[in-house]
Amino acid sequence: MSPSSTRIGVLALQGSFSEHMKSLTQLGVDAVEVRLPDQLATLDGLVIPGGESTTILKLIDEYGLREPLRRAITLGLPVLGTCAGVICLATHVTSHSMDLLNLLHISVARNGFGRQVDSFEEDLSISALPGPVYRGVFIRAPVIESSNDGVEVLARLANGTIVACRQNNILATCFHPEFVEDLRVHAYFLDMVTQYVCTRDAHD
Repeated sequence: MSPSSTRIGVLALQGSFSEHMKSLTQLGVDAVEVRLPDQLATLDGLVIPGGESTTILKLIDEYGLREPLRRAITLGLPVLGTCAGVICLATHVTSHSMDLLNLLHISVARNGFGRQVDSFEEDLSISALPGPVYRGVFIRAPVIESSNDGVEVLARLANGTIVACRQNNILATCFHPEFVEDLRVHAYFLDMVTQYVCTRDAHD
């Protein structure tokens, strides 16, 4: 399957969806904005971008996306959640009362590193990515405080804080891969999508 035949949706309700669209397009992917439930049926993968998690979840409900999203992801649709997207996907948030999608078995704290002025960058060793360290950009980022056994930890800060993980078809990063020129996180996600499509098509 060629990248140009791969259709990746980016949830375009709020946040940095246009930056993800740009990164995916650079990889030769057919990237489309997603706002309505019917659009999910045409996708090979989905990105839930960074932004304001409370707003994104509210709009997910307003657009009738909650159950279609949960069903598609539960059935295997690969999803990349970044920053606020991680919060939306999680099963538990410690710092606020929120109606999450309850798909990724982690516990998170919103704005775990502080406010906007506390944003920072740090070089990360990401186990799934070959090559040099990856520059992680953290902007009002969540903290993954704990994860279940079925969740693979992919990266930690120097102090041990979990900042990237994978659970089957769900990839999650507390940092913003859409704000750096390094496309390896998106390329890794695209590999997940390719494996999913090959398996799906083999069973059709």
